[in-house]
Amino acid sequence: MKFGVSTFLTDQGLAPTKLAKALEDRGFDSLFVAEHTHLPVAGPVPPEGDLPPHDYYRSLDPFVALAAAAVVTDRLLLGTGIALVVQRDPITLAKEAATVDHLSGGRFQLGVGAGWLREEMRNHGTEPRTRLGLMRERVLAIKEIWTADEAQFHGEFVDFGPIYSWPKPVQRPHVPVLVGGNGPTVFDRVLEYGDQWAPNLVGTPEELVTRVKELQRRAAERGRDRIPVTLIGADQRGYLGPDRQSAITPLTARELEVLAEGGVDHCVFFRDAAAGEAEALRYLDELAQLVAPLRD
Repeated sequence: MKFGVSTFLTDQGLAPTKLAKALEDRGFDSLFVAEHTHLPVAGPVPPEGDLPPHDYYRSLDPFVALAAAAVVTDRLLLGTGIALVVQRDPITLAKEAATVDHLSGGRFQLGVGAGWLREEMRNHGTEPRTRLGLMRERVLAIKEIWTADEAQFHGEFVDFGPIYSWPKPVQRPHVPVLVGGNGPTVFDRVLEYGDQWAPNLVGTPEELVTRVKELQRRAAERGRDRIPVTLIGADQRGYLGPDRQSAITPLTARELEVLAEGGVDHCVFFRDAAAGEAEALRYLDELAQLVAPLRD
């Protein structure tokens, strides 16, 4: 199993360059960066037990931060966990992702999601009720831009004629797309336009393993190879989104074994963006000891 860390990088926390180097020095496999462009003043405050509000309104742009991390590391996987595709122009997003893949020598992964903060979406001109359809078309359009010399896409929400757009991703056929989410229809999205599934830990590790088996069964029925699974927020046990209180509780070594044996390929822990440098590095040291027996 691979191991990494996911976080909101902010202007007040550990710099992306320092965090990335600290992860690579300790043998971790990845750094995933979350995003929110802003926190609407009139919108809901993140619920008690969820991320603090400053993570939302002080977060760095994930692609700029990951580009900085790319130039100070050699092997660390770099990903968005997750990028809010419904709030981003697909032509621009395709270029941003391909650029980070280019700068990192093929180490980028694009985690995507539709988000939950409706007021934030509306500020970007997105209608929340149609966000899943919008995300679908934007991801499909991005893949077309990555793989075609003269890319075009014609859909309900995304429509553009033939375009040239370089750089293309270093990875072939393209940057892996990790579809985030835990809902009842997430496998439909993974199977149609995803390369991996990126769930949170909702319920027990055993329950997640059951869903992983269901995903692989459905993939086999469609003639697809095994789909890798990246668990993002492995110590946010019980995280259920904006309507339910979450609890950040470390997984035990035995629970990590259950996940590894059950088909989870990559386990990404959440790190508090507000922690000071000494506290953050101490947390990474503790994590490194916890996961050492299970590393690939």
